[in-house]
Amino acid sequence: MAEPLHVELVAPDRTVWSGEATTVIARTSEGDIGILPGHAPVLGLLVDGVVEVRTPGSEIYVAAVQGGFLSVANDRVSILAEYAEMSHEIDLEEARRELERARTAGENDQEALEHVRRAEARVRAVEMAS
Repeated sequence: MAEPLHVELVAPDRTVWSGEATTVIARTSEGDIGILPGHAPVLGLLVDGVVEVRTPGSEIYVAAVQGGFLSVANDRVSILAEYAEMSHEIDLEEARRELERARTAGENDQEALEHVRRAEARVRAVEMAS
């Protein structure tokens, strides 16, 4: 079996998750990317969305992220997010209310669209982890 990936998911104020993984899936400006051990070096621009981490023990960790960068080199994955929140830290009902408020506020300008995408990511993170 290949050596696992070493993953660091960090936000400006804290380390959100750190550990070993067999798979990391994230959304970049180029689309979704899946990282396995032995992956070629890559640097990607994260977009608002969900990061999924699978550990060697078959645990799945899911986080909602807002922007940032993803770096892969030598089986090390660094996810540097502007904001990140683990699914177990998110109140699903509050996240759904936030999403509804964001949708009601309108989707006519860039700021409103970003708020909707961020709210959708928070709801999706909790639903994926359930």
